[in-house]
Amino acid sequence: MQPLILATALWLSPALALAADAGPAPAGAKAPRAQPAAKPAPKVAVRKAAPAKKSANEAKAAPEAVTEVIVLTPEEQAIAQRVYTGRIACELGAVVQIDPDPKSPGSFFVSGKGFRYHMRPMVSATSTVRLEDQHAGAVWLQIANKSMLMNQKLGHRMADECMSEQQAQVTQAMKTAPAPSLFDSAPAGSR
Repeated sequence: MQPLILATALWLSPALALAADAGPAPAGAKAPRAQPAAKPAPKVAVRKAAPAKKSANEAKAAPEAVTEVIVLTPEEQAIAQRVYTGRIACELGAVVQIDPDPKSPGSFFVSGKGFRYHMRPMVSATSTVRLEDQHAGAVWLQIANKSMLMNQKLGHRMADECMSEQQAQVTQAMKTAPAPSLFDSAPAGSR
């Protein structure tokens, strides 16, 4: 009889150990016997190896982020030709750099402090130039006198009142020769 009890106890011991680790037993159940506490492992000093230094050639040979090649429709290509590129100053001292992607004609890298997007032109119902990075949720909007960068995923503007040299000229022209008001001219046939 003892061998049978011993075999049953050995067979059930893993299940009992798992049950003890699972949490408190229901009311009325016997508590398992306390096991002696395990001794903590002795602390061993571990020395980290210094990172290997790369030569100047190896550092330059590091691969850049791979960007997808974008194929544009004729409408998107027409929009891409109207995008102002270069260093564009924005309000509050922010700066946005827009560079064409040489590997994917018609798409652009839009970067600044803390961000870099790979954007493509999108057709809009208005004459607004719209570039989007759909993965990141970033949108660059360009009208005649200013531009802005928004992040739709975060729900805020990242750069506002951005003006290239061409946009600054349009803004100056608007100040010196404002467009005529609709209320200043007499309506046709009212004379």
